[in-house]
Amino acid sequence: MFVCSCFGVTEEQVKEHAEAGACTPRQIASACKAGTDCGGCVKRIQALLGRGACPRRRLIDQGGPALAELPEAA
Repeated sequence: MFVCSCFGVTEEQVKEHAEAGACTPRQIASACKAGTDCGGCVKRIQALLGRGACPRRRLIDQGGPALAELPEAA
């Protein structure tokens, strides 16, 4: 299903970018342009991202650098 009609970005693409470390709509926009034209998809992107599911956000919350490599999953 399309999330961003302006740039043809799907839910799956947003989820893939989130798994790669994009934790905010702005980071998703940087990765694929979704949300940068009309802005109608930003709330949907926020809903897909959810809260607390981002490894980078956890790293930042623990005082780590935002752009550090993520630890390998155990």
